[in-house]
Amino acid sequence: MESHYPFTLPPLPYGYDALLPEIGERTLHFHHDKHFATYIDNLNKLLEKHPSFQEWPLERLIQEWNRLPEDIRQGVRNNAGGVYNHDLYFKTLTPGPASSPEGPLAAAIARDFGDLEGLKSVMKNSALGQFGSGWAWLAACGDGQLSVVKTANQDTPLPLVPLLLCDVWEHAYYLDYQNRRADYFESWWRKVNWPEISHAYAGFMEGRPHRTE
Repeated sequence: MESHYPFTLPPLPYGYDALLPEIGERTLHFHHDKHFATYIDNLNKLLEKHPSFQEWPLERLIQEWNRLPEDIRQGVRNNAGGVYNHDLYFKTLTPGPASSPEGPLAAAIARDFGDLEGLKSVMKNSALGQFGSGWAWLAACGDGQLSVVKTANQDTPLPLVPLLLCDVWEHAYYLDYQNRRADYFESWWRKVNWPEISHAYAGFMEGRPHRTE
């Protein structure tokens, strides 16, 4: 995705039927082509008449939305978050078979959650405990420690480093699971792209500034 305005809808990283039977084709069409696209269109419209903010990267728009002009402030907060969250959501799913964390991420999960089942339990509780629309996240702080957080609406855990997120807006699952959010979580978990997330975490750890004693 572009680093700044104008943003365009990235293609779905796999076929619309690639996540079956866990996530249906109709759900992906609506979720990616309608909902994700709408956040992008709305964000571009908000920034169109404010050229002084068009060079701001997406993450800056999210973290410094309160510095924006009042007439676009809340709209940018909502829609920039929607763009960021959906971009990461689709990238962290895979049509391949179930996988497991690798390398530094596997070690960090064992350290901070006991094992992968421990992480799953915490994330599931977070996803089911989010009242209304929102997200459950796995994120890293500056020293690499992992935590699970939940956010409402289209908020993000930035400046933490987001690694994985479960979308619990109803549009992410209602066509397939109706009100059975727990069933959706189990299906979503089976499609998590752990090799990709492991690679992202390893890259973050390698890029951290090293402290000198």
